[in-house]
Amino acid sequence: HFLLTHLLIDLIKRSAPARIVTVSSSAHTWGSINLEDINSEKGYNKRRAYCQSKLANILFTCSLAKRLQGTGVTAYCLHPGVVQTDLWRHLNGPQQLVMKLVSPFTKNSANGAQTTIYCAVEPTLETQSGDYYSDCAPASCSAAGKDDEMAQKLWELSCQMLSISWD
Repeated sequence: HFLLTHLLIDLIKRSAPARIVTVSSSAHTWGSINLEDINSEKGYNKRRAYCQSKLANILFTCSLAKRLQGTGVTAYCLHPGVVQTDLWRHLNGPQQLVMKLVSPFTKNSANGAQTTIYCAVEPTLETQSGDYYSDCAPASCSAAGKDDEMAQKLWELSCQMLSISWD
């Protein structure tokens, strides 16, 4: 998200009013940012990596929204719900059983896309930016998702890793 947005930001600003919508997950609540091993090179755990990436998406969106104030470009982050996708194929046997049991309470792809569409086109959001949504409504994210200091550190690390400056 970070690099793609960086590469497109001038075009997006020229296209204002414009919106940048980032998909996260409520799984961010179980995540933390490990700045010392951001790519999990010292030890990989798929659940930890997934949750960290979803938290990073929220922190990115919050930082981006602040940097875009006054440009006519707004940024939103969202939880689409538990959507029936092929990601489930990576679960182990017991996890797949649990997903099969809860599948009647999950969303199909069309329903899972609704909050993304809402954030992209809902007229009442024109003056909002940097917020988190779920089920087409504002939602609360974790305290870690509101950590401005960590968001700044992650932003700086991302710029450093990509050898870019983003003012």
